[in-house]
Amino acid sequence: MRETRADTQRAVAGALALHVLLFALMFAGLWWTRTANPVSAAGPMIEADLIDPNALSAPLRSALDAPAEEPPAPVPDIEPEPVQPEPQEAVPPPQAQPQPQDFIPEPDMREQERVEREAEAARQAAREQEEKRRQEQIDLTERKRVAEQQAREAKQKEIADKLAKVRAEREKAERQAKLAEQRLQQIEDARSRNAAVAAAQSDAAATASPPPGTGGDSNDLAARYAAALQAAILRNWTRPESVPLGQRCRIVIRQIPGGEVIEAKVDPSCPYDELGRRSVEAAVLKAQPLPYAGFEPVFQRTLTLNFMAQDR
Repeated sequence: MRETRADTQRAVAGALALHVLLFALMFAGLWWTRTANPVSAAGPMIEADLIDPNALSAPLRSALDAPAEEPPAPVPDIEPEPVQPEPQEAVPPPQAQPQPQDFIPEPDMREQERVEREAEAARQAAREQEEKRRQEQIDLTERKRVAEQQAREAKQKEIADKLAKVRAEREKAERQAKLAEQRLQQIEDARSRNAAVAAAQSDAAATASPPPGTGGDSNDLAARYAAALQAAILRNWTRPESVPLGQRCRIVIRQIPGGEVIEAKVDPSCPYDELGRRSVEAAVLKAQPLPYAGFEPVFQRTLTLNFMAQDR
């Protein structure tokens, strides 16, 4: 706690009052402990000279040897009444007096203010130094935290870049695989269409007779129509394991203009088992509407298609 000027003045006044009280106690103790002069009860001092009797003259010796006359009766002396001494108060034994403290001079107020200012400046400098040290510690901690955060972000970015690179490579490989699969599928579809066209051409040559006056153009259109039907049904059919590749099955299809299928049944001569027959009929219904646009001249409401088993 900071000492104020009023506190200093009160301390000095208290010290002076304490010294005055101590001096008063010492004076009172000395006054009570003074010894009284003793009162002598005897009279004045009597002096006597000793004389040798042989050195006296004869008349003095005769006078001394003569009997003394009887002295008159003595008058009794009246003894005075003894005076009782007044009781004295018991004086306490002298106590050890405390040593007087050195007199503390009252400090100069200007000097005290200067000292207080210097002390306050020193405290302020200490506080500023402590605050600076604390701020430096906070800055160091913050820099360390930022560095760790940056390191974590850099590590995460590196991991993310690696993952993105791996993902891109995987997507690229998947795209390439899909492209390769599509190419294979296109090749298979082309082969299937070629086979279907060849089969349709042979079937058309064997079973269909061209309308009068159409000639070869009608045969080509019928072959293309049969190939289109084969490809449309093949796209919607999954070959069972029991149906061998290249095996043929006749299908009777009833349809209306536009390609909408009314009924699809396999011919009793179809060599497929029951699963293969049902799968072909389902593929025909699923493929509707069947090809129609461009094939109107060769369109038939009821037609027989010689379907050949192939993989898509």
